[in-house]
Amino acid sequence: MATETTSLFRVRVPAERLHKAEQILDRLGMKPGDAFNMLLAQIELREGLPFEVTTRPPGLLSSETQAAEWQEAFGAY
Repeated sequence: MATETTSLFRVRVPAERLHKAEQILDRLGMKPGDAFNMLLAQIELREGLPFEVTTRPPGLLSSETQAAEWQEAFGAY
């Protein structure tokens, strides 16, 4: 059986951000290291970040599009 080589990765993050993330991850049954490994796996699979990183603000939705999205998410109002 081949053994997998691992690396230790250390990073500084704001304490409050880590605390909030740990609370959410705990509800998912995960630890921060699990989430980090999932992020790295997605980067590897997609050969890039699994989300868009941009400095451009998203375009505004028309009132019709907003209404349609609201109805799809919450039903008629």
